[in-house]
Parts: sequence; C-alpha cells; structure tokens
Amino acid sequence: MAALLYLLDTLLSLAQLAVLLRLLLQWARADFRNPLVRALVELTNPALVPLRRLLPAVGQIDTASVVAVLVLALLRESLPTVLSGMGLPPVLPWLELATLQILRTLLWTYFFAIFLYATLSLIAPGTYSPAQGVLTALCEPVLRPFRRLIPPLANLDLSPLWAGILIQALLILLR
Repeated sequence: MAALLYLLDTLLSLAQLAVLLRLLLQWARADFRNPLVRALVELTNPALVPLRRLLPAVGQIDTASVVAVLVLALLRESLPTVLSGMGLPPVLPWLELATLQILRTLLWTYFFAIFLYATLSLIAPGTYSPAQGVLTALCEPVLRPFRRLIPPLANLDLSPLWAGILIQALLILLR
C-alpha cells in the first residue's frame, strides 16, 4: 500500500508541478517559442484544453490552470485517507492543507529555479540556452526587487542568495 501511495503521490506532484510551471511562465510572459516551454505546453494541453472550454480566462488569469493546480493539490492531500478507506477529509482542513501544499510547491519551485539560474550564470555567463531563457523569464521578476535593494558587490550579484534566504524563511513559516 505504501508503494502505491508513493507512486500516486509522485505522479500527482509531477503533474501539479507541470501545470504550476505553465501558469508561472504565462504570468512571467515567457517566450512560448522556447523548446522547453513548448514541451511543457504539449505535456499539459491534454488536461488544460478541455478545461479551458469550460473555464475561460478571467483577464490575465488562466482559470483552467489555476483550477487544475487546485484539483491536483486536493487529490494529493486526500490520497492517503481515501486509499485507507476513511473517505474524504473534512472540507476546511482539506482546503487549508491543499493551499499550504501549493504554496510550498511554489516556493520550492522558485528556490530551485533561482539556484539553477545563479549556477548557470556562474558556469556559462553570457551564453544562451533554452533552459537559461526559461529560468530568466521565471526568476527575473523575483530577483528584480532584491537588486534594487542590494547593489552588486564587485560585480557579484548577491540577489539570488538573499532571495533564497527569504524563500527558506517563508518555507519555515509555512511548517
């Protein structure tokens, strides 16, 4: 039973991460001609295209993606109790746990994206790769406020370090 629970949770978390990344890249106005972004779009289209017919976008918010992320989080949170035969958890704690789980996933996504972004800029500065384009679109809106507050130190940008520290502090607060 534990192995089945692990496999289902892993598949649901990967699906949730894919939809969440697509949503974040839409908000960041990433280049959707990028091969990595196109692959993500093709991966998530089978679930999101039918949802878009039912849930049109509201302004700049892709409601289909938001609903998909929420449904996947609710499924992940209810999986242990449903598989153990206890039924669905109570609604309010279930929604609260799903919301916290989405926030944790969002913060970990940004933490690793910023880490990879900073690492790539140290390894191959001034070069371009599809991964660099995706990470730039995703991380720059988060790092921009830190760059305004913290000037570079001898041409060394410390904004990823401070963003990572803040993200880790927020993750500790969400425990």
